[in-house]
Amino acid sequence: MNTHRFIKSGLPILIGASVMLSLSMGIRQSLGVFMTPATREIGISISEFTLAIAIQNLSWGVLQPFVGAWAGKYGYRHLMMSGSVLYVVGLVLLASAHGFLAVLIGAGFLIGLSLSCTGSAMAMAVATRCVTPEMRSAILGVVTAAGSIGALIAAPIGQSLSQDFGWRFGVLGFVALSVFLIPASWYGSKIDAIALPPNNPFDNKKPGTVALQALKHPPFAVMTLAYLVCGMQLVFLTTHLPTYLEICGLDPMLSAKALGVIGGFNAMGSLFFGWAGGRHNKMLLLGMIYILRSIGLAVYFYSAPTPDTTLIFAAYIGFLWLGVAPLVSGSISETFGLRWQAMLSGIAFMSHQLGSFLGAFGGGVIYDALGSYNLALQIGVIVGLIAGLAQCIFAVAWPKDPPLILSTSA
Repeated sequence: MNTHRFIKSGLPILIGASVMLSLSMGIRQSLGVFMTPATREIGISISEFTLAIAIQNLSWGVLQPFVGAWAGKYGYRHLMMSGSVLYVVGLVLLASAHGFLAVLIGAGFLIGLSLSCTGSAMAMAVATRCVTPEMRSAILGVVTAAGSIGALIAAPIGQSLSQDFGWRFGVLGFVALSVFLIPASWYGSKIDAIALPPNNPFDNKKPGTVALQALKHPPFAVMTLAYLVCGMQLVFLTTHLPTYLEICGLDPMLSAKALGVIGGFNAMGSLFFGWAGGRHNKMLLLGMIYILRSIGLAVYFYSAPTPDTTLIFAAYIGFLWLGVAPLVSGSISETFGLRWQAMLSGIAFMSHQLGSFLGAFGGGVIYDALGSYNLALQIGVIVGLIAGLAQCIFAVAWPKDPPLILSTSA
């Protein structure tokens, strides 16, 4: 693709996909700032609120492979536009909630369904098709980095409105932000007009056949299983960090600042790992991310938190936050091609979201039962180290075969 053609057709699509990802992920990652005031006013428990967030993550993960398969077969526009509208509806329902059912449907199922149409799997699939293979890993890092900006915007807006006018006004602030998903998804979905590269042996196969073949491919299977730990650690943090800081007697605004710092350093980390993924073993880089995250969690949560250490931890964990996205998406596109990338990313992401369910709901259950997050943190650190070591060992031990796509005859 020459420069003029890319600027004319590819760049608007990348900008649309980036803004869509930024808003959908930034708002979703910041919902935890409303947990304490919302549960007190509505009269529900922490575990009930986190169950809604867990259902959001689980429904997102379960639906993602089917949404991805639909996009591969019929195109992206209707899915991305519909998902954007559902995001607005889910937030409106949350803002007007007076009981657990409204929180469960709004913040849980509707936003989860929307994320399957507007989240990372769809944005990465759109971005991958826009560029040449040589640019792909770096561009995926750029889109992921741009997608992290939403947390820098959403968390401070939500926290400030919540403190000044109440948590419902904070959610309404998110409603206003989510409206911009609609034009962003419209531009991103222009990818339907760009043809797929020719001579890909997977393109003419049924989606179920491609999915089974991928699951039988050991590198994909290991990457998918390790992805569960990624979701568990990250959603535990976004959901429970505000409550943890309040327990420790720190300023509630600190949680919004920490989420904002995570978003900023996530941008740098995504750019770095997108660049590194084009030059080094993607599987090995994934394993290193999981190990370094687990070490960071252990160091921070097993020492007395202060505002300074919290922001340092946020910067550290933010750098490692979504660096996995360009690595996973790049690995899938290299191995299986572009048509079914959204579906296969969705299969891997289903594992991620099962971990997210465990991180959000499991952390809430443990806190309600024990009055402490210590056991949840111990579990998160241990399984993170195990997953990271397994990923690294497999990356080194697995023979460096050519991509599966090159060796598939039919």
